Parts: sequence; C-alpha cells; structure tokens
Amino acid sequence: MKAESAHHHAEPWYRSRGAVVVAMIAVILGFFIIREHWEHVAGRWIYLLLLLCPLMHFFGHGGHGGHGKAEGSNEQNS
Repeated sequence: MKAESAHHHAEPWYRSRGAVVVAMIAVILGFFIIREHWEHVAGRWIYLLLLLCPLMHFFGHGGHGGHGKAEGSNEQNS
C-alpha cells in the first residue's frame, strides 16, 4: 500500500497580492508613457510585437507542470 504524502506547494511569486499590485501600477505607468511618446513607439511596433513572443513563452508554461515531466512516467515512490 502506498502512503500518500501531502505536499504543500507554495504559490508562484507572480500570483501574490504584492505582485498583482506592482503589475497593475506598471501597466498604468506604461499606458501613460506610451500615450506621451506615441510618435516614437508607432514606428517600432513590429519590434514590440516580436518582443511579446519570448515573454509569452516564458509566462505561458505555468499550467502543465514544467518541461521534462511526462504524465505517464513509470517512476515509483519509495
């Protein structure tokens, strides 16, 4: 009979209340900075779009448990 051990997984840092507040402030400040400097940003929008690709890859892997972990692995807990 296998003993089930309850593991407590801490929440990621980006889901904490402080991180959400900092992110909201950053979005508001970013909006005002872009609004004031739109002429400079409008000519370089394609580079900003390309910058989103690695950011989406970095933050988009939270749901499947990380790299290298197969669901049907044959490892046994001792």
